[in-house]
Amino acid sequence: MPTRIGKYTLELNKKPVILGYAAVVGKKEGEGPLGEYFDQCHNDTKLGESTWEKAESRLQNEAVLLALNKAGLKNTDIDCIFAGDLLNQCISSTFGLRGLNIPFLGQYGACSTMAQTLAIASVFTESGAAENTVAVTSSHFCSAERQFRFPLEYGGQRTPTAQWTATAAGAMVIGSPEKKQEGQITVEALSFGRITDLGIKDAANMGAAMAPSAAQTLTDYFHDTGDSPADYDVILTGDLGQVGSNLLQQILMKDSIDISAVHNDCGLMIYDRKKQDVHAGGSGCGCSAAVLCSYIMRQMLEGKLHKVLFLGTGALMSPTSSQQGESIPGVAHLVYLKA
Repeated sequence: MPTRIGKYTLELNKKPVILGYAAVVGKKEGEGPLGEYFDQCHNDTKLGESTWEKAESRLQNEAVLLALNKAGLKNTDIDCIFAGDLLNQCISSTFGLRGLNIPFLGQYGACSTMAQTLAIASVFTESGAAENTVAVTSSHFCSAERQFRFPLEYGGQRTPTAQWTATAAGAMVIGSPEKKQEGQITVEALSFGRITDLGIKDAANMGAAMAPSAAQTLTDYFHDTGDSPADYDVILTGDLGQVGSNLLQQILMKDSIDISAVHNDCGLMIYDRKKQDVHAGGSGCGCSAAVLCSYIMRQMLEGKLHKVLFLGTGALMSPTSSQQGESIPGVAHLVYLKA
């Protein structure tokens, strides 16, 4: 069973293991700096489907099947699947995974969903409630724009602080510790974040809304464990982009926590900001999921990274809350991975 360290951190004593992982992305993501690391890159935005929403569902389905294949498992070997996305009622997940016949637990953490699903799946396997689980999430630029901002046909202008929602999905298969083998990646610890809200209302500035929650969760983790940034090879945030990444470092420096030497952000890694016109960087559930389930996993398995803090960040807004003038609450969940 997990052991609580301090107030906010859980240490997983048995260490669940990552059995398989996969990332499926769209054309723009495939043309980015990490294109060679993704399992599959689609050139058709709709993936041959009739709608963008159906295309996003297919992204999830393909990511899960590829991850299962890498793990040498079938859908019947999975005890439960934790999945979520950005769309209302998480329809990308439910429609994409309904044919797999796996017990389904839908999640919503906005762009923190990959960290949230991975953390909960790990707790299930650690506790013995499940032997094999899957964590998966996705996003799609076109479906997200239609729901949260403007229809593409509107031709709205994007501000410099805006981020580009990734058309991508990432999936991980988490197995019981008994399946651990030499060289595999284990889930060591995790921290579920608290909601933070500093009153940001600009829906085109997700980085500023999410940075305080990332700083809060990271500070809580270091306080609980007694660790410092130097104890890790990389502290990987999800989708803060350029604006949020700068703010995160500024906030942490007020508490004398300097992560500049080891920090990177999935929203800054997935695109070439100079060539691909994504303004402040990438965002969306699928952004951090795709980066984690491709490049980062590869680097860990090749021995180039050993200790990774994955910090998924999410803006807990909806079209309704924004239209009613509400601020944008943020949340960040942390998962410590070790090779």
